Order: sequence, then structure tokens, then C-alpha cells
Amino acid sequence: MISEYQQQLRERFVAAPLMPAPAPWRPLPGPYSSISVGGLFGVGFASHPVSGDDLLMVVSSQGRGLLDASTGAKIARDRDPDRELCEPSGADLSCPGLGPLADVQVRIAGLFGGGLHSTTEDGWTLDVVAPEWPNHRVLLSTDGGLHSGPPGGTWWHILHSNYSELRAVGFSPSGRTLVIATSSDVTLMTRPDHGQ
Repeated sequence: MISEYQQQLRERFVAAPLMPAPAPWRPLPGPYSSISVGGLFGVGFASHPVSGDDLLMVVSSQGRGLLDASTGAKIARDRDPDRELCEPSGADLSCPGLGPLADVQVRIAGLFGGGLHSTTEDGWTLDVVAPEWPNHRVLLSTDGGLHSGPPGGTWWHILHSNYSELRAVGFSPSGRTLVIATSSDVTLMTRPDHGQ
């Protein structure tokens, strides 16, 4: 049996409408706002070795891909890899990188475990709740994950995963990108550097 407080939280989350993330967050333009990836195992962030830009590695039953996290553009793709390259392994659940990350092991969060950053240095927080399990809702907030007040003030219900299994949610280490990965797609949102 759940407590009265837990019941109130559940009702708040169920009633919260789906809404876009607030400024300065913005979805990627055009066809990259949601990227289809069948059989997705997980995702992991890394920095481009030259520019320092956020890169997102995606691993699935179909291979490995490397995306520019600010545009969604494919940088590298391995469509027919050894299956072991696509299944995160070792104590850090990593996979070998590709393209500009060919000499790097990338930590992957998703089906096999692991995790991404749930907060940024300047106070953004991502939470996953399941008031109607097994469907998950992704909440973005500026109140440290308290979700106080009505939605749209200091917290936003930005994704309702009622169509696919949620795999991973989190921020890049830079805090400029957030990713929501399900078993069938990847949603990326970006923002300018903190000082801009």
C-alpha cells in the first residue's frame, strides 16, 4: 500500500501534460528530432577529440553508430560489426568507439545497465517516473527534482514512453545535450553553452 504522499505524487505525474522542454533547451531540427533505431541496446556520450563537441554513440542489434549530438548527423556507422562490439562489456559497460573515437572505449547506458548524468552543473535535473508502470515519463526540472508546483513552472513532462521500452535518459558530461533513448528511437535536445 502506498502512502498518501506517494498517491499525491502519482496523481500529479499522471495529470501532468506532455510539453516541450523550456528554453534554452531545443529539439534537434527536422528529421533528427527523433532518430529511429531498431533494437537499441544503449547510448553513451563522448567528446570529439579535436573540437570537444558532444558525440553520441548508439549501439543496437543493427550495429554501432556515432552521431553529432548537436545536429543528429551521422559521423560514422558500422552496420555489420562483430556482435560483441555492440554489447557493452567489462566493469564499465563500454563498447569500442568508431570514427574519430576509434581508439576510445565509450561507456554505454541502457539495456545492460549503466547510467548517464542526471544533473547538470547549473541545476537542471532529469528524472524518470512510472506512475502507470510499465510506461515511463521523463521529467526535466530546475528545482532539483522536487517537482513542486504545477508542471510548466519548475518542471516539465517532456516524454511519455508508452510506445517502447525506456533504455537510458541523461545529460552529456558538458551539460549541453540531453538524450532519451528507448528500444526504438533516440531523442536529443541541445542548448547553448551555459554562459550564452
